[in-house]
Amino acid sequence: MVVLNNGRAAEELPPLSVNTEAQEKVPTHGEHKSRPTLKSRLSLLVRILLIASAIIFAVVFIQSQWAEVTSALVKLSFPMVLLSFLAVMAGILCGLMSWQVLLEHLGPNVGVLRGAQIFLVGSIGKYVPGSVWAYILQIELGSRYGVARARVFAATLFSVAVAAVGSLLAGGLIVPMLAKNQPVFLWLYALLPIGLIMLHPRVLTRLARLGFKILRKPRPDHGLGYKVVASSLGWALAAYCLYGLHLYILASSIGFSGPGELASAVGAMGIGMIAGLLAFFLPSGLGAREAVIVLVLGPSLGVGTATAFALLSRVMFTIADLAMAGCAALTAVRQNRHSQPLHVLEKPESD
Repeated sequence: MVVLNNGRAAEELPPLSVNTEAQEKVPTHGEHKSRPTLKSRLSLLVRILLIASAIIFAVVFIQSQWAEVTSALVKLSFPMVLLSFLAVMAGILCGLMSWQVLLEHLGPNVGVLRGAQIFLVGSIGKYVPGSVWAYILQIELGSRYGVARARVFAATLFSVAVAAVGSLLAGGLIVPMLAKNQPVFLWLYALLPIGLIMLHPRVLTRLARLGFKILRKPRPDHGLGYKVVASSLGWALAAYCLYGLHLYILASSIGFSGPGELASAVGAMGIGMIAGLLAFFLPSGLGAREAVIVLVLGPSLGVGTATAFALLSRVMFTIADLAMAGCAALTAVRQNRHSQPLHVLEKPESD
């Protein structure tokens, strides 16, 4: 067995030839830059329009729900709200790591900071109706930083499969409740066998290589092993646990407390997230997650209060997404102002 310097075994998949042209030196400060082509200008325009649209939609949503949010906030203490908000941000970071693990194993090292600039900023595209815009924005941002579009697309596609399986596993905590009160949600578990098949390392690797071949890009130099998939899934499960903790902290302040209630909150966020993912035609799956939260919290808090908390949770997620995307964007601006290279990782795609 030959062990690579990153600790992965080379015998997991047939050895592949190294494409020496896939590497490009990092441009240094002061080097001459070629004039932007029409394609690069259009790509920049798409990124600007998507980011601007996402911010506008997110701000409009927050403003439209502010009355309901303030009615829920008056029932809570500031420390509880802050802790709940921090849980959301920690969950988003876990989601980033779930995606990052996959991205790193499909090519040269990107780094968490650059990955955050791609993933976090790109993620706000989900607030534009038709959540597919988040994936398009991530692909375009990746290309901006020298990461092949095919590679970002593959990592994003696989991370969606991981997130779907993770959400269904977390949602298993409320399956008895769903079977009793809302059995219609149980059809979601028909997706679990498909998701598990998708997560098999051989299946993921073959899909990745097929996609790279179709897009006429150099194939990944190694496959995705069980350790990679397990790590990505572990980060996704951690994210759902933190999202559930966020909801539990909010609701516990008015009587929704105890180990069983915490498990219910985690399960609600799991099922709510997969329901929102399937409602891709809505901005960030708006309404689907809230329906599940009301189903879980309603019996204890009342439908009115549960609805207010569901909307408060949505607004907190939106603010967290915007804040973390803003921080990631500011780090990119700071790097550019200090003349740091863009860290081009792969051969640029032809315009």
